[in-house]
Amino acid sequence: MHIPDGYLGPPTYGGLWAVMAGIWYFASRRVKKTLKATEVPLVALGAALSFVIMMFNVPIVGGTTGHATGTALLAITLGPWAAIIAVSIAIAVQAVLFGDGGITALGANCFNMAFTDAMVSYAVYRLIAGGLGKRNAPGGHNPGKRTILASALGGYAGLNASAFLASVELGLQPILHRGLDGRPLYCPFPLKVTIPAMMVGHLVAFGPLEAAFTAFAVAYLGKAYPELLGKRAI
Repeated sequence: MHIPDGYLGPPTYGGLWAVMAGIWYFASRRVKKTLKATEVPLVALGAALSFVIMMFNVPIVGGTTGHATGTALLAITLGPWAAIIAVSIAIAVQAVLFGDGGITALGANCFNMAFTDAMVSYAVYRLIAGGLGKRNAPGGHNPGKRTILASALGGYAGLNASAFLASVELGLQPILHRGLDGRPLYCPFPLKVTIPAMMVGHLVAFGPLEAAFTAFAVAYLGKAYPELLGKRAI
């Protein structure tokens, strides 16, 4: 899902840069209010975790790349706003140091994989888990099946929502930007190519992988660090 430079036109990547600037500002303020001082290092650990997970990506013909993100787990444990900060840091490091995703497309990539993924996965998790996601007493326990199912479905939904937005952003470029000769100036693939190219892999492979990773991680954290599964305020 990492969109490289040259695949989005200035109105698209510029607009998403502006949107993410506002989101980053609001997220930083929310993190200061909702995250304890002792939990701040977890944001750095979350960024490192997301960075490692996203490095295992597979090129997709007609799309960009397919991979898991770890965003859902961070949204569930740290809250969606902290997850946005952590995943954005991971995406920025990948773009600057490894060329995985473009600098101009950084706003778009963060909007897809950090903001959208975090919000959708957290919303699905809270909807299904309900009151079962509230803070648990210390000592550890096995999280209920409903909590684990909620985390898996949240991870699956968030990742696919992110992939869908990336496919739409790419597929709109031939409509928005064409040269005088009629040829696309940026991404050459239309929506009928980008959407199935991105979504098939994420629906049948990367989505289930994200769901399984999130569910197993939540099951483990429920026993080892139950306080991390507390209900985080939006």
